[in-house]
Amino acid sequence: MKKFVFLCLILISNLVSAVDPQLNVNFKPTNEKIENESLDKIEVVEMFWYGCIHCFQFEPAINKWKANLPKDVVFKRVPAVPRRDWIPMARTYYAMESLGIVDDFHGKLFDAIHKDKTLNPSDESAAIQWIATNAKLDTDKVKSAFKSFSMEAKLKKANQMFRSAGATGVPTLIINGSYLTSSTMAGGPQNAIEITEFIIENIRKDLKKK
Repeated sequence: MKKFVFLCLILISNLVSAVDPQLNVNFKPTNEKIENESLDKIEVVEMFWYGCIHCFQFEPAINKWKANLPKDVVFKRVPAVPRRDWIPMARTYYAMESLGIVDDFHGKLFDAIHKDKTLNPSDESAAIQWIATNAKLDTDKVKSAFKSFSMEAKLKKANQMFRSAGATGVPTLIINGSYLTSSTMAGGPQNAIEITEFIIENIRKDLKKK
């Protein structure tokens, strides 16, 4: 991976045209190496918060991109929890995941907060009721998902990932546990996607040399 740092200083991927990839300007190494769960693939993690308007605005770009991933790339979302008032929405994401409804209601939850403005992202009780009503689930079943045995471990792991990455906000993209970029760093959602593709291409090249 050390070779890749030097490559980034001299190479501009053909995939990137709107932004000039510059190490420590529009992307940077993570503070610590983060282990991938998908060992045989290049892993891209989006750290987000449902209450973040920039994450809401990032959704169209990231959804379009992840719909056409190459076979050697895997995408996953992890809710960021750098602050206590972000925990209710992190619980909401993991609860929906455990209930098997996250794909159906991820975008709808963003809409409820930012478009319809019918949900306060810091109100856990309201989130529980929102899921029960919209997914037509028993309220007690949803509450149980929020208080599941594995919930605290997931929140702790998400918090550690945010800090290990050296992220300062959301949405942040962590590429293969080694580099990160964001809409802010890259200058917009599409630029962040193009920077991510640039990093993926160079990681792929580096892996082939090993």
